[in-house]
Amino acid sequence: MPAARPSNSRATINDVAARAGVSRGTVSRVLNAEAYVSDSARAAVEAAILEVGYVRNEAARGLVTRRSQAVGLIVHEPHSLFLEDPNIGSILLGINSALSEADYQLVSLVVDSDRDSDRVAGYITGGFVDGVVIISARAHDPIGRAVAAAGIPAAYVGHPIDVEGVPYAGIDNYSAALAITRRLVATGRRRIGMIAAGLDRDSGQDRLAGFTEALGPSFRKELVVEVPLYSHGCGLDGMRLLLDTDPEIDGVFASSDAIAAGALDVLREAGRSVPGDVGVVGFDDSAWALRTQPPLSTVHQPAGELGRRAAELVLAQLRGEDVGLGGSFLDTSIVWRTSA
Repeated sequence: MPAARPSNSRATINDVAARAGVSRGTVSRVLNAEAYVSDSARAAVEAAILEVGYVRNEAARGLVTRRSQAVGLIVHEPHSLFLEDPNIGSILLGINSALSEADYQLVSLVVDSDRDSDRVAGYITGGFVDGVVIISARAHDPIGRAVAAAGIPAAYVGHPIDVEGVPYAGIDNYSAALAITRRLVATGRRRIGMIAAGLDRDSGQDRLAGFTEALGPSFRKELVVEVPLYSHGCGLDGMRLLLDTDPEIDGVFASSDAIAAGALDVLREAGRSVPGDVGVVGFDDSAWALRTQPPLSTVHQPAGELGRRAAELVLAQLRGEDVGLGGSFLDTSIVWRTSA
């Protein structure tokens, strides 16, 4: 009989080997899913692991493999928006699903300030994660540049504006905005404005460009209100500015569903009916789109699949595969409801 192990000590590979009646090397091969282990020895080791309560020391394992088995998720949004935006939540779940299947842990890192940028850049280049997925990357982003310079396996959700050498998963924001704005015009609206967010990144710039192209000669620059975030609060502010600029406005393209929800609240307060007086469309087809009254016409983007695709790009790089430096674009579609 092996000597009793103190109740407050941690079980080791030696404890497993002694209980199973096999060598330490056999236990190691079972733990690392290697071949050349008989079915009976594997079963004995697995039973012994449960009996002695063995838990693999990933920190010690990482010293040998130089892998943390963790992938960082970097979100360039304020903490409040991280919690409010269901689109970010869907992306996060898609990433976590792909990583979980590959036995990797997701580490969430929210960048809310310049101080956060410096701290997170140091963290991800310090070996604490094996790779990163980056959401909402801004122009002139120090984290993106640090990742590209360090050669860390990485992928973006969305197309970074000024960082080369990092693959991405995204959608064609320009074509999607063009299509839904044309659909709004087809309802007979003639005084159409836009609440444009995120103009420091590709999504915001491309949605504005698609909106502008769709209106053609009818485009009025003064009916584009710029707001910083894809948030409900920015929708409130943006819609009030549009009504101040043109009280007779009859159509609004909000660059996210959360912004559109804020716009609908302001229009209701102002006594403007939707869609009777004003047609409103959004972007994302997130949970916001079904919370609004009336339900929101919007662009559906596959947020969960975008997250999964970006995570798969990182995992492929960790396996040593060449994923190229281009983008992987997923399809969008218009979901037409009663807000327009």
